Amino acid sequence: MTEEEKKVTEQEEVSEEELSLVFPTATIVREMKKYIDPGKMIKKEVKIAMNKFLAEIVKDVSEKMNEFPYAMLDYRMFKEAVKPYEQVKELHLEKDRIKKHLDAIISDCESLKRDLEAKFGEKEKI
Repeated sequence: MTEEEKKVTEQEEVSEEELSLVFPTATIVREMKKYIDPGKMIKKEVKIAMNKFLAEIVKDVSEKMNEFPYAMLDYRMFKEAVKPYEQVKELHLEKDRIKKHLDAIISDCESLKRDLEAKFGEKEKI
C-alpha cells in the first residue's frame, strides 16, 4: 500500500463520534498546543473530550442568554452568562488568600501557646 492510499484509508476511518463534534478538531488542537510544551502529544480521546466540553459550555452560555426576555442579545447579556466561568480564577485566588491567612492565624496561635507555656511553665494536655 502506498503512502497516498494509507492517507486516504486513515481519512475514511473517521469515526461517527468525530463527525458529530461541534468544532473543528484542528482548531482546538492548535489552540491547545499554544499552551502545551512542544514535545507533548495529545491523544485523540483528549481532543474529542475537549471538543465536547467546549460544546457544553456554548450550550450552557446560550441557554443562560436565552433566559433574557429580549429579542436581541447584547454583549452585557453575554458577559452575564459567562460570569460563572470567569469567576473561577477569582475563586482560586480567593482560596489561596484564605489559606495564607489561616496559616498566619495558626502560626499566631502556636506562638501564643509557646508564650503561655514559657510564662506558666506547664504544658496543657488536651
